[in-house]
Amino acid sequence: MGERLRDTLIRLVAATVSGCMLFIATPDFDIWPLAYLALVPILLVTRGLTPGRAFLWGWLCGTIANGGGFYWVNHLLIVFAHLHWAPAFGLYILMMAYQGLLYGLLVLFVRLIRRKLPSLPMTLVAPVAFTGLELCIPYVFPYYLAITQAWVVPLIQVADLAGPLGISFLILLLNGMAYDLLQHRLDGGPMRWRPAAVGAAVVAAALAYGAVRIAQYEAAWEAAPKVKVGLVQANVGIRQKGRRRFAGQNMQLHLDTSVDLQRRGAELIVWPESSYPYAFWRDMDRDWPAGDPRQVMNGIQVPVLLGTVTRGLNDRFPYNSALMMEPDGRITGKFDKTFLMIFGEYIPYYDTFSWFEEIFPEAGQFARGEEVTTFDFKGYRLAPMICLEDIVPAFGRRLAKLKPHLLVNITNDAWFGASSEPWEHMALAVYRAVELRTGLVRAVNTGVSVLVDATGRVMQKTRSVDPVETPGVKPDTLLGDMAMLEVKGTVYTAVGDLFGYLNLAGLLLMLFWRVKSTSPPPERKRRRKRRRRR
Repeated sequence: MGERLRDTLIRLVAATVSGCMLFIATPDFDIWPLAYLALVPILLVTRGLTPGRAFLWGWLCGTIANGGGFYWVNHLLIVFAHLHWAPAFGLYILMMAYQGLLYGLLVLFVRLIRRKLPSLPMTLVAPVAFTGLELCIPYVFPYYLAITQAWVVPLIQVADLAGPLGISFLILLLNGMAYDLLQHRLDGGPMRWRPAAVGAAVVAAALAYGAVRIAQYEAAWEAAPKVKVGLVQANVGIRQKGRRRFAGQNMQLHLDTSVDLQRRGAELIVWPESSYPYAFWRDMDRDWPAGDPRQVMNGIQVPVLLGTVTRGLNDRFPYNSALMMEPDGRITGKFDKTFLMIFGEYIPYYDTFSWFEEIFPEAGQFARGEEVTTFDFKGYRLAPMICLEDIVPAFGRRLAKLKPHLLVNITNDAWFGASSEPWEHMALAVYRAVELRTGLVRAVNTGVSVLVDATGRVMQKTRSVDPVETPGVKPDTLLGDMAMLEVKGTVYTAVGDLFGYLNLAGLLLMLFWRVKSTSPPPERKRRRKRRRRR
């Protein structure tokens, strides 16, 4: 009993250490090198276990990792969904357990493969299994393990070949290399240098590729024509945002900040998602008239891209939209958000479960847009993205077909306060710049607003604030020259997640590979002897 208890405690510690290393590697903890070793403890202590028991320990590791990375979900449910702490915590644990399944399945499949094919190195098994699984498992809050490497600019350049899955593969490759070296040291067997050498060569090739691409796109960035873009981050708290009695105050705040950016040389001004405190009718093709408190171009003499609610007389639900407005008041572009946030912007089966709105009074119901588009700006194409659309690789690939010159994301992350969520959101978004090889600007209501170049490098960023906790916080702005680099297309925009599907195929091949044996296992021999005696 004592030995079993000791082994259980060792596995509990290892699962906890692995889970904690995973979320500490994530923004805004940002100790990103931990990701290269994070899964080694859980993989080591599940050696020799049955696949089912290994799955449970891996699942615990994944639940801890997601619980630490998404700690803000509990706060969101209590403060903004107005749930009692007990059901809020229950929903939080349930969500984290679901999102932790990836790591349970990883350990499960690793055990199944290694039992059947023990000669395969973890340097091969771990990255192939993880990448294939990461492709398949949908999340409530979509993310990739690549989030941990968003600031490691030389490494993330392979995203224009394989997307975020390529980065996840490299992370697991490093974990597999460390496992193989440690396993043979712990088991006393001969050191197997070949898998580690091959893995090191792959990582070195990825870094060399990154160095070449950085040099190419830094040169292209310098040579391309520039537009001075100004971003408004008004720092309007979620309790003040959207309230009728604060509409005039919020409007004036955005106008004053925009006029200041214009004075400093901005040629284009971007307001965040739903920052406009009123609404536009969907058939309007111009701004509200002069003297109307709802007028946008009140003292602003440069084009404005803004987030607003739009309504149609015959539409059941409003739209979460982005509008492009010229200095003369003409509305020259409109985009409706296509990826809506579950429970925040739409309630599944709303007509069937309309009582859900009574439980979650802050939940909204918006109509869903259908098409991507670009806005014309001085002959350049601006590609609008609203909120979480900038973390969806498939959405970026749809935009790539329109060959934009600049990606423009407008977001409202005020729901999450000054937690790690705004930083996590930004880390996931930078991959779109690398995948499409063009610049990205993000105007976020309470931060983090950012200017990103075509290598994924963050050139400028603001802070993240929570006006609910620190009322009276002043607005922030960004102003910078953005290159108008037309998207020409990359391997990733052409083939999508082909790399992920190849890894999935590799995982299935390893799982179902039939091992030929010249002699039957002992149990089969005994069964044959019993049949002969009969």
